[in-house]
Amino acid sequence: MRRLTLAFLLTASTALATELPVRSVTLSSAGLAQVERAGEVAADASVTFRAPIDDVDDLLRSLIVVDTAGTVEGLRLPARDLAGEAFRGLPLRPEDFESRTRLLAALRGQEAEAGGARGRIADAAETDRGLRLSLVTPTGIATVLLREGDEVKLADTALAARVARAAEALAAARSADERRIEIRLRADRARQVAVLYVAGAPLWKPSYRLLVPPMGAAPAATPPQARLQGWAVVENASGSDWDAVRLALVSGEAAAFRQNIYQPITVARPEMPVRVAGAVHVTADTGGRPLPPPAPAPMALGRMAEMSAAAPQMAARARSPEAPAGGAAPAQPATAATAEASAGRVAFVLAEPVTIRSGETANVPFLDIRLPAERVWWIQDLAARHPLQAVRIRNASPHTLPDGLATVYGAEGPEAGVFLGDAEIRAMPAGDGRILAFARDRDVQYTQSGSSADRVTRIALRRGFVSVDMARTEETAVAIDPRGARGMLVIDVPRRPGATPRFPIVSEGDFGLRHEVTLEGSTQTIRLPFERAVRQDTPLWDSGLGEPILLRWQQFDIEQNLRRLPGGPGTLERLQEILARVGPDVPGRADLAAVVEAMQDLRRLLDDARIKARAYRSADQALARARQAAEDRTGPEQQEARRRLNAASREADQAGAAADQAWEAWQRAVVALLQRGS
Repeated sequence: MRRLTLAFLLTASTALATELPVRSVTLSSAGLAQVERAGEVAADASVTFRAPIDDVDDLLRSLIVVDTAGTVEGLRLPARDLAGEAFRGLPLRPEDFESRTRLLAALRGQEAEAGGARGRIADAAETDRGLRLSLVTPTGIATVLLREGDEVKLADTALAARVARAAEALAAARSADERRIEIRLRADRARQVAVLYVAGAPLWKPSYRLLVPPMGAAPAATPPQARLQGWAVVENASGSDWDAVRLALVSGEAAAFRQNIYQPITVARPEMPVRVAGAVHVTADTGGRPLPPPAPAPMALGRMAEMSAAAPQMAARARSPEAPAGGAAPAQPATAATAEASAGRVAFVLAEPVTIRSGETANVPFLDIRLPAERVWWIQDLAARHPLQAVRIRNASPHTLPDGLATVYGAEGPEAGVFLGDAEIRAMPAGDGRILAFARDRDVQYTQSGSSADRVTRIALRRGFVSVDMARTEETAVAIDPRGARGMLVIDVPRRPGATPRFPIVSEGDFGLRHEVTLEGSTQTIRLPFERAVRQDTPLWDSGLGEPILLRWQQFDIEQNLRRLPGGPGTLERLQEILARVGPDVPGRADLAAVVEAMQDLRRLLDDARIKARAYRSADQALARARQAAEDRTGPEQQEARRRLNAASREADQAGAAADQAWEAWQRAVVALLQRGS
């Protein structure tokens, strides 16, 4: 397209502006980056830089300007909807900038000056010789031919400025994912100015390289050590190059929020209608009518019910020790990072400047230390067959080590430089220890079995009950064969609610209870007993039978309910079994022996009552037969039948009295038994 200089599009700001470069970046494990831009700013110059549009909300809420010799007037940036705001109220649309003819056509009616003529724009058209512009003048229509480089100048300077801003916004909208930030400052001399803000950033991801000592390493003058190297994966998604910046990597659990403050927000308001005069309604007169008859007396109406209708500064510093060289050990980092620790937070500050271009990913070392270490076997699942290979390390540094994945290599002997496995390191405070499993040892096997045994510890009599307190031992036995290997075995045993472990515990945690034992090369059995208190109550009387003194044998089937009665089968045998297992020094044993003896007496009394109850029932049946015979006989036979009836009656009375006496003797013995104890 041929170029035409439009004067109203050439308006540009003449204010001084300084582009501040990035000087330092602090990446947080909360998914944020603290960015510091700094540089020298001339007197009365503003500060500018570009930021991704997604970072503007965070920038607006966190910006800090450090200017010791000047004052801050404020921050300016284009609207979020650049084109929408820039074209609001203009006779133009973004598509009108596609060609000069279309742009001038959209400005029809505006007063302009071009080619020595002045008038209102009527029409514009491209020709072989140039742009033909028609202007309406006070005396007619003037047509001017504009060649390349000629100007069209709007008479309305305010409109010209707005059109210029629309063109600027249109250009900026082509990179709609960024915004130009301008901070206006006022000062009488040049000075250093810094700008700090917090914005969203990809997480920096730590990973470790762990060199471990061999299994069964004998303690020397110094205990075995592992070498831990930390590397961080860092991504620059800030939209600006990081050229020789100071980089810090922060690990902690800071609260992080987002707030949409760059987007214009309007508050909904209730609409108030415009008050107008009410319309006048007139009812036409239809003339007179006869009077209505009188209404009847009002009837009473029922009443109707009413209805109602919720960032500290760094404190301590500790420099990681240099790792010694030797063999196939990893190379040293260029310069060790500095760890700055504060409450719940640690920052690894790289000593050398880092350069990472926008959109690049880097992997930088931030840690190289030696830690006390010991190779161990680790059993997490007692039902498995082989233990895990693991290393126990202790964080001897003065700061917390953040979460990360460790690639484990051997450090000595046949394992030197050999990949052994991967292990997860969870956040490890200073002085704390972790066991890191990286493989399974299939050369070592183990099996486990369980058993349970009860031991009576106390016997107590309560009214109607014998309470037996027992110590129940629930044991898991682990038989393990290390096949000649020696070393430490760590076993994590699940807790058992209500049970007390009866084996040494070195620590407790989410893993349960941790037990350790040294394996000497041969097969051995490890016992892991738990003990819990168990109480067993044996009732001496079935409460469903009511009060024993009120129980009548005549109205009760003794044989059918024999197991429910004191002295019947079942209870006596259970108490005898318990007594046989009770040691002579167990408290309450003598009381239990007395109850067993009383139950034996009750059995004799109950058996006697059962025999006599059966005798009564036999006598009662004989009495019934004699009574029937007496009713069926006549004459001399009737006299003999009556004699036999009287004899049967006496026998039934005697048998009934004997059964009553035997039952009452059993009842008295039951009552005496139930009154024992507290």
